[in-house]
Amino acid sequence: MTKIRKISQTIRSKPTIEGAGVHLHRAFGSPRDTKLFDPFLLLDDFRSDSPQDYEPGFPWHPHRGIETITYVLKGTVWHGDSMGNSGEIGEGDIQWMTAGSGIRHQEMPQGDNDGRMYGFQLWANLPQSHKMIDPRYQEINQKQVPAVTLEDNVHVRVICGEVAGVRGPVENVVIDPQYLDITVPPKKRFVFPTTRGY
Repeated sequence: MTKIRKISQTIRSKPTIEGAGVHLHRAFGSPRDTKLFDPFLLLDDFRSDSPQDYEPGFPWHPHRGIETITYVLKGTVWHGDSMGNSGEIGEGDIQWMTAGSGIRHQEMPQGDNDGRMYGFQLWANLPQSHKMIDPRYQEINQKQVPAVTLEDNVHVRVICGEVAGVRGPVENVVIDPQYLDITVPPKKRFVFPTTRGY
C-alpha cells in the first residue's frame, strides 16, 4: 500500500552572499536546519542573469567530512582541487566531491553567452564512520546521464540511484542516494516510491 507523506513545513529560500561575493538563494543551511534535513546540510540555488552576482566565485577553501554535489543548468563552473583535479563543468554536468579527511578546492562560475549562470549545490553529511575516508572527485558529463520517460510523459534524468531499471553514472557513494532531475508536464502528477527510512 502506498502511503503519501504530508507536507509538514514550507520554507522559502533566503538571499545569501557566499565565497568572494556570490549572490545566491539558500533553501536551507543554518545550524537550526540540521535535524530537519539530516543528512543534508545545505542547498543553494545560484541562479542569476547578472555576471556581477556570480563572477567573484568561490576561491580556494577547505571541506572535510561531507560531500558537495554541484549540478549546472546554464553557464559553466571551472574547478580545481588540492588532489590535482581540474576542469570545467557546463550545462547538465555534475561534480560530486567527497571531501572525507579533507580537501581544498575552488569553483569559479562563468555565465553562458546570455550571461546566465544557473545551478544548485547540495552538501551531504558523511556518516561518522566515513568522515576520514580518502577524498575523491567524480565529474559527470551530461551525455553520461541516462534519461527515462515514464507514464504521462514524465522525464527523469538519473544522476545517482535507479529509476525503472536505469542506473545513474555516479557510483560508489558511501550512502545510497538517489539524485534525480524530474520534469513533470503541466496538470500531471508523478509519484515516486522511496524506501522506508530514506
